[in-house]
Amino acid sequence: MYKQILKELKEHMPFTAFGAATGIIMIIFLQELPLKFSYNLFYTFHPLHVFLSALVTASMYNFYKSGTGNKKYNLGILIFIGYVGSVGIATLSDSVIPYLGEILLNMPHREIHLGFIEEWWLVNPLALLGIGIAYLRPSTKFPHFGHVLLSTWASLFHILMALGQTLNWFTYIGIVIFLFLSVWMPCCVSDIVFPLLFIKTPKD
Repeated sequence: MYKQILKELKEHMPFTAFGAATGIIMIIFLQELPLKFSYNLFYTFHPLHVFLSALVTASMYNFYKSGTGNKKYNLGILIFIGYVGSVGIATLSDSVIPYLGEILLNMPHREIHLGFIEEWWLVNPLALLGIGIAYLRPSTKFPHFGHVLLSTWASLFHILMALGQTLNWFTYIGIVIFLFLSVWMPCCVSDIVFPLLFIKTPKD
């Protein structure tokens, strides 16, 4: 399994780097965006990221666990895996890591936004909807590139809410690093590693 994890991380590096590059381009043009607008855009991309992550994470578990499509596993476990793997890891990706970046870069309006609490009525139902679809019609074929962009843009608008200063090259470089880190590891962990932790690998 470790070889598969390393392979996936390596393969997703170019997508993540491109996503971080789009984030920087957006910052150049949108750094004067009003706080409320950045907030609304964060709560557009973050819930979509949670929905897609729940769908893919729960579907991965569904495929590996039931193989033939027979639901021979506990639905409660599927809900747990789908919820924690999406809400938990998407929160880490879109909110916690960007917030740490905001602290280290000393951004004046830094504040952590936890969607499953702050906008619980939107984020949690979308996670459950993704899990429900994965239970009925599991699918992992949504391009991972799209997932990366949603996560990148959610992280970006979390950071934009913390701005309030003229950006210099050091800040730009710091934002690129944190955008990359906030997407690369969490997305791969959510979609691939986390659901496989609950699958028993048959012994040869």
